[in-house]
Amino acid sequence: MSKRDALAEAGKTAVLQNIHGLMEFLRKFPPFNQMENAHLAFLVEHCQLRFYAQGESILKPDGGPVQHFYIVKQGRVVGERPHSARRGTETTFEIATGECFPLAALLGERATRTEHLAGEDTFCLLLGKDAFVRLFALSAPFRDFALRGVSSLLDQVNQQVKLNAAADLGAQYSLDTPLRELAMQQPVTCPPHTPLRAAVQRMHEAHVGSIVVVDAAQRPLGIFTLRDLRRVIGEASAGLEQPLAEVMTQRPFHLPPEASAFDAAMAMTERHIAHVCLVENERLTGVVSERDLFALQRVDLVHLARTIRHAGRIETLAALRNDILRLVDNMLAHGASSTQITRLITQLNDHTVCRTIELCLEEMGDPGIPFTWLCFGSEGRREQTLYTDQDNGILFDAASPAEAALLRGRLLPLAERINQALAQCGFALCPGQVMAGNPELCLSRDEWARRFAALVSEATPEHLLGSTIYFDLRAVWGPEDGCEQLREQILADVAGNPAFQRQMATNALRQRPPVGRFREFLVTRRNGDAAGTLDLKVQGLTPFVDGARLLALAHGVTVTGTLERLAELVRRGVIDAQDGAAYEEAYHFIQQTRLRQHQLQARRQQPYSNRLDPDDLNHLDRRILRESFRQAQRLQSSLALRYQL
Repeated sequence: MSKRDALAEAGKTAVLQNIHGLMEFLRKFPPFNQMENAHLAFLVEHCQLRFYAQGESILKPDGGPVQHFYIVKQGRVVGERPHSARRGTETTFEIATGECFPLAALLGERATRTEHLAGEDTFCLLLGKDAFVRLFALSAPFRDFALRGVSSLLDQVNQQVKLNAAADLGAQYSLDTPLRELAMQQPVTCPPHTPLRAAVQRMHEAHVGSIVVVDAAQRPLGIFTLRDLRRVIGEASAGLEQPLAEVMTQRPFHLPPEASAFDAAMAMTERHIAHVCLVENERLTGVVSERDLFALQRVDLVHLARTIRHAGRIETLAALRNDILRLVDNMLAHGASSTQITRLITQLNDHTVCRTIELCLEEMGDPGIPFTWLCFGSEGRREQTLYTDQDNGILFDAASPAEAALLRGRLLPLAERINQALAQCGFALCPGQVMAGNPELCLSRDEWARRFAALVSEATPEHLLGSTIYFDLRAVWGPEDGCEQLREQILADVAGNPAFQRQMATNALRQRPPVGRFREFLVTRRNGDAAGTLDLKVQGLTPFVDGARLLALAHGVTVTGTLERLAELVRRGVIDAQDGAAYEEAYHFIQQTRLRQHQLQARRQQPYSNRLDPDDLNHLDRRILRESFRQAQRLQSSLALRYQL
């Protein structure tokens, strides 16, 4: 008997002597905790136990197709590969107790692309390839995990959140419900020549609040609602016999039937509408109303947005922040994604900002100067959470520097009042004074253009920091054309300046994800409340935000959201599709963890904080969070290679 065969036989004997203990061990970890007993027993009975000394190679790229499925019983396995930009190797991942490898290579019947080494003295359970294939066919949870890895773990987390919510709140809805399940099967329609009187009669008989005007091919031409009826009656020239085509709202907003309830709710809040047409292959298939969404969700997003937009006092806006908190709390509890939550918060914040500006104009008087209220940073990316401060500015037009100074003097008192009013509404004043009330951020279009050009041409540390704030900009109130021109200028300046891109890349590597080579997480050791914690925003999200911004600006991508940027970079071939999907999942999970923490802090009436003690997480969340930080490391490594840093 060869030494290899003797080791295998000894490993098999060790397993058979402790089948019950090994099954109990595996039940602590996904996906084994979801497998049937018989299938888990099959796995254990076909395993062997193998010891690897620290530094010993377990798998190598030149070792041929992988023949075993490995589960870490004790110890730690690290992935090492040569660093193409520097001498030596880099650690690409760490695999801890209860985790397994190398699924992609095993399923692809190929060799591993990364060397796997024992990071310390390590015991692994080895399942032969034939038994792996058999278990793959037998167990659905095991098969799902093998095919989708961390994605299936994320599903477990989200499913648990939803189950908890159903137990706590008794809700039966989903924000992801397709609109085709909500829409009327036969929407009320009429041709464009229908008299107004007849159209209103049809609406009354059908008990609906809208009628869609269609052509002979059932293509929607317009929509007429009860709101339109009130407008028409209020006009002295209105006649009940006039054709509906003359009073309808033309080119009604529409979504495809597979769009979600959340998509419709966001469209209603953004566009101030109460009905969304469903169109497939240019034909009208249904109509979803605000009432349909309420019946589904019991979350009055559209009503809350409308209440904010019509608030009569700043104090009312401040009080409505509690309603926003309740809405976010419900959506989080019912499994809404981090992207849905941040979009919702940003949209409601936009409504609050707009109404605050309008109330301040009523209070102080209109200065008679057209201006645009700009937002930067997370608000500019539409990625705000409940924990946010102000990053804003004012843009206006001026014919000369002298006129710019004059207009600025008239706008600054209003800007300062708006900043203070927003602070009353829960938007903390920016410690760095990145606010419209700062004279340096109340600028003419030409002054903004010169400032942004200087950020790119003179890449000082201060300017690099400024680029991470100001280059994610968006118009919230007022004309948008000036903001769009500034964005076009930024894209042109950055794309044409490789040196600045390289400096941005260096800056993007400053915040390293808190995962070390010899520990699960690198937490702060300083004294105080922050001891033993990590920063989800700075150390977890910022690497993705900075990396996506740099690559987007360098390749002329106009969208500002981090996930939108990553998706467009994948579409253009700048980022590999698999890498892009991994980055997206990692970003989602870190943001979701952050939002859940803010939710808990709000319930406990604690100050919002992005700092997290990883020991407070369960095993599954710790595992996914660590993998998410690893993806941030991979993105940073790709930037270092791309820009030779």
